[in-house]
Amino acid sequence: MGAPESKQAATGQTTPVVFVVDDDISVRESLELLIRSGGWCPETFPSAREFLARPRILAPSCLLLDIHLPDLNGLDLQESVAVDRIDMPIIFITGYGDVPMTVRAMKAGAVEVLTKPFRDDVLLRAIRDAIDRSRAALHDEVEMRALREHYASLSGTGGHGALEQAGRRQARHQRDHGEGAPRQGDEKDEGRLAR
Repeated sequence: MGAPESKQAATGQTTPVVFVVDDDISVRESLELLIRSGGWCPETFPSAREFLARPRILAPSCLLLDIHLPDLNGLDLQESVAVDRIDMPIIFITGYGDVPMTVRAMKAGAVEVLTKPFRDDVLLRAIRDAIDRSRAALHDEVEMRALREHYASLSGTGGHGALEQAGRRQARHQRDHGEGAPRQGDEKDEGRLAR
């Protein structure tokens, strides 16, 4: 079950989650221990499909993703995640990295591609950077939602927004009282008065 959708969760008041998708149980277990040592909450999955079945959470997170998976490969999973979970940066981990694959992953938005075996400090730094990016993306999402809700609260009856109605009232007032844009010839009068 995902964390409740709240400003607190989205702005980083909860423990960040590091998702791991790797079909090798020994890799998942060692990454789980390392992630806990970094102060984050690990969630591990043996396949892309199991990960995709997990509901989205609104808390800072990142995804450690193996490229070679038994069902849906990591690059294909990345495409899906890029659409639905843009606030979750991806760090690829692979034992068989090559340049074209790395280029494809980075062009699609991966924050890092690490070749196994990698040093713990390198991975922890990559996770920290990814969590910071996630936190910033969620903050922006919360701000945009607040703006949309504020704008929606300004709407009045009849489908017209309060700002639009105020503009119409002002235009009617100006028309009824002869105020508004200068009429032709007014500019000349103003010029004479200025002299």
